[in-house]
Amino acid sequence: MEVLSYARRVQRRRDDPTEGDDDAALARRIAAAHPGIDGAAEAALCRRLAPRVRLYGLRHLRDAHAAADLMQQVLMMTLERLRSGAIRDPEQIVSFVFGTSRQLVVHLRRGLARRDRLLQTYADDVPAVDPSHAPALDHARLRDCLERLAERDRSVLVLSFYEERPARSVGDELGLTEANVRVIRHRALQRLRDCVEAGAR
Repeated sequence: MEVLSYARRVQRRRDDPTEGDDDAALARRIAAAHPGIDGAAEAALCRRLAPRVRLYGLRHLRDAHAAADLMQQVLMMTLERLRSGAIRDPEQIVSFVFGTSRQLVVHLRRGLARRDRLLQTYADDVPAVDPSHAPALDHARLRDCLERLAERDRSVLVLSFYEERPARSVGDELGLTEANVRVIRHRALQRLRDCVEAGAR
């Protein structure tokens, strides 16, 4: 019977190399993997800490969504700090996690209190906005103005804003430097804006 129990433990250890590790051991593994990443240890540590941080958030924030956001933010910060070696004593990982949770809860409460004060102070001064009165975009005019731009300018705008690519990726695609892409994009936007506004007059 003992042999069978031992065999099961060995098999579980093969299936999950983090089986049996405590929080501190997992934190040490994550820190020791730098500059690489120990995905199994990170996942195991998150599985162990997430419910505790979420419960802490529920107790102090009294909102399930805020508690889930707190949990994600704390776990991301913890993993980033472990990966970079900023946590000097991985043995104290639980203290770090709950200290970070406490600081973030205080920060969130301050932000909410500040927002409530501002709303109470200025709510009557802010005019109501009716979204149906937003200016309509003249699609035909915009298309005409885009066609008037030089091919390179149009390509930079399309790659930057339609495909949402960063300047470096746009530069690689078009054979430009990242700085050139930014300058071209800025000037092309100004030309496009001037053209659209001239047609609106």
